[in-house]
Amino acid sequence: MLRYAGRRLLAAIPLLFLVPLLVFALIDLAPGDPAVILAGDEPTPERVQAIREELDLNDPVVLRYVKWIGNVLHGNLGTSFVSDQSVTDLLTRRMATTMSLVLVAMIFAIALGTVLALVATLRSGGIVDRVVNWFASISIAIPGFWFGLVLVSVFSVGLQMFPAFGFQPLSAGIGTWLSYLVLPGIALGLLPAAEVTLQLRSALGQVMKTDYILNAEAKGMSRSSVVFKHSLKNACIPVITVLGFRVAEVLAGSVTIEMIYNMPGLGRTAVEAVQGRDVPVLLGFVLFSTTIVVLVNLIVDISYGYFNPKVRS
Repeated sequence: MLRYAGRRLLAAIPLLFLVPLLVFALIDLAPGDPAVILAGDEPTPERVQAIREELDLNDPVVLRYVKWIGNVLHGNLGTSFVSDQSVTDLLTRRMATTMSLVLVAMIFAIALGTVLALVATLRSGGIVDRVVNWFASISIAIPGFWFGLVLVSVFSVGLQMFPAFGFQPLSAGIGTWLSYLVLPGIALGLLPAAEVTLQLRSALGQVMKTDYILNAEAKGMSRSSVVFKHSLKNACIPVITVLGFRVAEVLAGSVTIEMIYNMPGLGRTAVEAVQGRDVPVLLGFVLFSTTIVVLVNLIVDISYGYFNPKVRS
């Protein structure tokens, strides 16, 4: 199993270099010049040229990429063009916000999706099963940014139950920290929750038709016992795969949610970097996101060994 995990990790390492290279090339092809933006209003050609030389923007793309990779291997992600701050320090400070949001969203998605799928399975073919499928289908079609605004309008402006904007770190208290994450976490986690519901419900339906499950029911075991003790573990295998893809989806969705709720996270940092052509910050964000997705996929691959003993060999 460890050898398998090692092979998967080695296969993922080239991806950490390929994705930033593609972003590097796309940024270079995009219209606009970072030096012109940084030079301010009505810049002189001499000022623009000086900034380009200072930031090595006159060098070929490949050469700049090689220099960037060399700095990354030494733990240096560069300096922001706009704020003149260390990219590593900037991303580290804002990482807590995004990771907290992703954590709450994924916990909400897994909990809600699992509960709804189990309830639908236990009431298979009935009105509850149809309502769950209807709810999941509607949730997939709801835009996250629109749902986030609805939550703010109802629970922040109307009922005043949760803060409408901002973020507080965990050091402010777990209650305060969670109160700022409930609404954005629900808005971000609704889509993956619906997908987990449909995927787990479908997987449970297939497992319930297998011979060993039919044999367990024939021996007089209750349906709840069959579902929880014998079916759920086997049905989780395709759901784990879906969750691995959903982490990347949640990271991408955090960009919009952080802008709506005015949260100082990595998503908002990426938007500001794109608007200001802040290449080092954008590349640091891409590297961080790629690393998280690769690690999550590696954990998913390793978890197959727990849910499916055949993979261990």
